[in-house]
Amino acid sequence: MGMVVKHNLTAMNSNRMLGLTTTSQAKATEKLSSGYKINRAADDAAGLAISEKMRKQIRGLTQASLNAQDGISAVQTADGALNEVHDMIQRLTELTVKAANGTLSESDRSAVQNEVDQLVTEIDRVATTTKFNETYLLRGSSGGSVGKLTYDVADAALQGEFASATGLKELNKATGTIGVSVNVPTPNPGQEGLSAKAMTTTQFSSKTVGPIGNTTYVLVESTMKLDTAPASVSKLSVSGVVKDINETSSNATPSIKAFSSMNDLMSAIKAEYGEDIKAVTSYVNDKGELELRVETFADVNDPIDLSLHVGADSALDNKLYMNLSMLSARGLGLNGLDVSGVSGDAATASIDTVAEALQKVSAQRSSLGAIQNRLEHTIANLDNVVENTTAAEASIRDTDMATQMVEYSNNQILAQAGQAMLAQSNQATSGVLSLLQ
Repeated sequence: MGMVVKHNLTAMNSNRMLGLTTTSQAKATEKLSSGYKINRAADDAAGLAISEKMRKQIRGLTQASLNAQDGISAVQTADGALNEVHDMIQRLTELTVKAANGTLSESDRSAVQNEVDQLVTEIDRVATTTKFNETYLLRGSSGGSVGKLTYDVADAALQGEFASATGLKELNKATGTIGVSVNVPTPNPGQEGLSAKAMTTTQFSSKTVGPIGNTTYVLVESTMKLDTAPASVSKLSVSGVVKDINETSSNATPSIKAFSSMNDLMSAIKAEYGEDIKAVTSYVNDKGELELRVETFADVNDPIDLSLHVGADSALDNKLYMNLSMLSARGLGLNGLDVSGVSGDAATASIDTVAEALQKVSAQRSSLGAIQNRLEHTIANLDNVVENTTAAEASIRDTDMATQMVEYSNNQILAQAGQAMLAQSNQATSGVLSLLQ
């Protein structure tokens, strides 16, 4: 081929090859810097599709493993609460057996009853407040009133009985409480309920609650002698008035029950409606008036079903269901547990009630333990699948650094050689000038 200057074919060829080498070098650099041999669909269309499916599975299974871990945490939270419930029920066993013994007096059993009431209330509190990530675990479920006493149940349990109570407040649907006013009788307080003989000598200052159902509750605060009473006759004491009222009105309908302390009065109301009332407390309202707050036990709700999703797809086989019964005092049958009385018969009957409650809690904890063991195996399997799938996906998409470094070094050498040859090709046409000299 002759010497021409219009086209430098050698330089053009060298430039083309240098361009190819530069493009290959750029891809090698991209793969080395990113760690992936597939950075775009054009690198390996089929490999990209397979890799993305594997990535989807890996991401889903990783989250499923975390779901199972959260499930274990929820189980442990519920089991921890039930462990305390277990301890309290075991204590109730001791108390009921103790109260059933004939060596105890009525006052002894009343003292035991006070501890029983506190333990039952605490069991109810634990059951209705234990939660994990804002999900209540032991309340059960009943539609829109999860773990709370429904209005209908409260109305049936208490509203009917308390409907005649003087100063009845509105039922709180959210908490299951009823407010009842405590009134000072006027203008002649304390005469109602006294025997005819006592009424001629003694007047007393009092506060009243009710009537609630067929009973009016009277708190005797102080006594005074009537002006019309003979000088030789002494007035009754507070305890004497309480005794006289209770003896006089015991067979009357409606009856009057008198007490010398507010605590005794509240205890009597609680005992009367023990299956429905969890606690009775006194407080002073904004107007400075004394009132009672009657708190009901939570309703027996349906068990709550928690579903744990432990797979990467929507198959129902990937659902693990955890059933949690309502283990409140009402759910366990402990509300209104009575160990008081003279004979101890009530305490003896309560032993079986506590035993049944213990069996319910034990069954629930056993179920939770089985679920936890299953979840631990589930997590181990998920982690194994994630590990193996990750290895498979890496073989498709990840860069083989050793192989890619060889290619990079090769391209680097070729690029340098190409640059040298392009320079030589560009200098070849300069020989034309020697012909013109």
